[in-house]
Amino acid sequence: MENKNTVIAMVLMLVVWVGFSILYPSQRPLAPTADSPAVAQNTTAETSPPAMPSAPTPEQGGVDLLGSDIVVGGSEEEVVVEHPFFRAVFTNIGARLKSLELKQYTATSDPGDGGVSLVHADSARFATLASSGGGDFDLSADTYFSVDGGKDGLRLDAGEEGELVFLTRLPSGLIVAKSFFFNGDQYEIRAEIKVHNQGAGKQRGAIDFSLVEPEIDPDSAGAYDFVGASTMTGGKVEKVSAEDIGEEVNVYKQDPVWTGFGNKYFLSAIVPLQGAVKSIRLEKDGPITRNIVEAPEQILAPGEAAYYQYVLYFGPRDLDILKQVGHQLSEAVDFGFFSPIAKPLLHVLKFFYGFLGNYGLSIILLTVIIKLLFWPLTQKSYSSMKAMQKLQPQMQKIREKFGKDRERLNKEIMELYKTHRVNPLGGCLPMLVQIPVFFALYKTLMEAIELRHAPFYLWITDLSAKDPYYVTPLIMGATMFLQQKMTPSTLDPMQAKLFLMMPIIFTFMFLNFPSGLVLYWLVNNLLTIGQQYYINKKA
Repeated sequence: MENKNTVIAMVLMLVVWVGFSILYPSQRPLAPTADSPAVAQNTTAETSPPAMPSAPTPEQGGVDLLGSDIVVGGSEEEVVVEHPFFRAVFTNIGARLKSLELKQYTATSDPGDGGVSLVHADSARFATLASSGGGDFDLSADTYFSVDGGKDGLRLDAGEEGELVFLTRLPSGLIVAKSFFFNGDQYEIRAEIKVHNQGAGKQRGAIDFSLVEPEIDPDSAGAYDFVGASTMTGGKVEKVSAEDIGEEVNVYKQDPVWTGFGNKYFLSAIVPLQGAVKSIRLEKDGPITRNIVEAPEQILAPGEAAYYQYVLYFGPRDLDILKQVGHQLSEAVDFGFFSPIAKPLLHVLKFFYGFLGNYGLSIILLTVIIKLLFWPLTQKSYSSMKAMQKLQPQMQKIREKFGKDRERLNKEIMELYKTHRVNPLGGCLPMLVQIPVFFALYKTLMEAIELRHAPFYLWITDLSAKDPYYVTPLIMGATMFLQQKMTPSTLDPMQAKLFLMMPIIFTFMFLNFPSGLVLYWLVNNLLTIGQQYYINKKA
């Protein structure tokens, strides 16, 4: 046991290494490629296109494609949708979404600032929700549509519903209706593309539907924030960071559920419903990134119609909201390896906020409760270290006496531990048990949208941003230094000096961390100091 300190140091370094690997994993996905068995199997299945989901036919209601008088002009028209949660602007060029601004969230912590812009296209080319056809479904992404429903725009209040319909006629005899359905109580938008064959012969093809993202500013994300594409496929979420998009074309064919593009706090996503997806392709075309939902081929006899239905989401990465939308969109909120712990902690934090009305106070209360839960383990850890510290004089004598006989030295030290009933790992193991909770809470406070622009008191007006005056990180560093001085140590003088550098290192690390996370660490340090004072006084 002579090398106990070295073993503990190695364990702590391993914990830090594993922790950072978990907190900041590589974002490069292991997406199936064209040569993979999953793709080959899916390609074979394409010969038998699945049936499209049931939808109202022209005779049953909805958009009557047979009777529509479609007049498609050659100039751009914009249609505005005023929704309680967002303001959206659609263009008739491609029946695409040109801009969408969230009303419930401001771009900065200034309450008078404008909303968060999730979609902003300077021209129709960069507009999202593009649709294009292959085979006989020769639909261009920039085809002009006429506005059939909601031509004067929509203004929805809570509880109200509205519909926006675009129509176009293709030279092949196909009529395409692209419809969007809104609910004043929901972020989600229902979309449907109907293709009706009014030609004289059979038509074979498919319609692709895609998100379009302009080039992302690399400075828009923090050092540890993810910005890029995410796709739910094969039962897990595959991610590609913005800087890695374009290195290869990523194709997902194993049970694709949804695809989206987002950042730390917000998400834009398409959920293809049954029969509307064969595969999802992520590609980059110059400054444009596309998440393309590729549909299976349809064969339409004269008079027949095909239906493609989707759920669209443009909104916050809020766990509760995404669970209400369904379709596994809540998996977009990813707290890493410790998500099973982090998500319940987030629910508890929101519960506290429900009656405290302040997320800073909620963090403090949560920290106190976690500290109380781990109080016995921490007590045991510090008591063990205190007992080890008392044995140091006797251990030093044993080292001097049996220093050249390693076997005898370890035997005598073990006998000393046994006599005084001291566990040499008693100070380390209880602390390691708390590591999962620490990392889970760390990820929660770093990424929860609930803390975005949430004020605390005085100069801390945004718990998701750094302390503008660095007051709390400096106080945290001071408390960490005091905590180390109070903690029993069995380290040699050189190791002790190295450990005294930790408060300085952590202070510099936390200078730019969210103030909510610094608040947690500061309160935890203060509680630990109080507990250590109690143990030392009792001893």
